[in-house]
This record gives sequence, structure tokens and C-alpha cells, in this order.
Amino acid sequence: MALNHAPDLTKQPPRSPRVRLGGYAILPRMLDKGRATINGKNGEYHFNCPLDQRFTSFAGIDAEALKKELAAGKGDGEILEWIEKNAKNKHSEVEIREWSAYAAMRVPSDVESRQYFNELQSKVAPKREDIATWFDLLDVDDHVSFGGKA
Repeated sequence: MALNHAPDLTKQPPRSPRVRLGGYAILPRMLDKGRATINGKNGEYHFNCPLDQRFTSFAGIDAEALKKELAAGKGDGEILEWIEKNAKNKHSEVEIREWSAYAAMRVPSDVESRQYFNELQSKVAPKREDIATWFDLLDVDDHVSFGGKA
């Protein structure tokens, strides 16, 4: 089923993981990837990747159930309402804000992740010394992947 207004991630990146919906970081990016996947326009992006799974785990949402809601053509506001109604893990605004702040500050926490992080950074922004967090790396990778300069 083709969705109207779904992003074409072969031509532009999804929203930054820093963008928030209902206070949740990562969520708008996940929605972009989900809609693009449904339309077959996800390019190199993967719906329900490990980053997305951090959100679904925190909220207590099943990614495939979320994808069905996206396939029904629901907008961001409708999806947020669905999440608030169906989330197994109910969180206060403060808890959501704290989780999102923590997500934005996450760095590689093990040797394998750090190696992957460093390899990707050396490809997309080898001279940048300000790339420290996963969100930093995703943002610069998205920018460079679509013709920007690091």
C-alpha cells in the first residue's frame, strides 16, 4: 500500500534522531523509515534497527504493530495518540524527557560498537573532532550521504 506524503529516503534522509514527537527522541526518524519502507523507498535505511528498538523497548511498543498503523496512513499526531494508548510502559513527561536526553548523549559503550563508530566516522567525517555521540554520527552520515560536506 503506497502512502501519501511518505518520505523518499533514496533522495533525502529521515528526520534527525534529535527531532522529538511527544517528547520522544528517535520516534520521528523511525516513522519516516517505516513509511518509506512501506512505500519501498527506504534506500539504505532500516525500520526497526537497533536505534528504533531502543525506542520501542522504552515505550513498550511492538514495531510491527506500529508499522501497521503507519500503513493505515496515520499522521504523526495520530501515531503519537496510538502510542500513548497502546504503550505497555507508561512514562511521565519527565521520564520521557530524561530518556530522550540520555538517548541524545549515548556513545559507543563496548569495543565492537566503538570500532564500528570509528570506522563509519573515518569514512564520512575523518577530520571532524566534534563527533562524539551516536546522534552526532547519524546526523553527519545523513548529511554526507546526500551530498553535504563534512
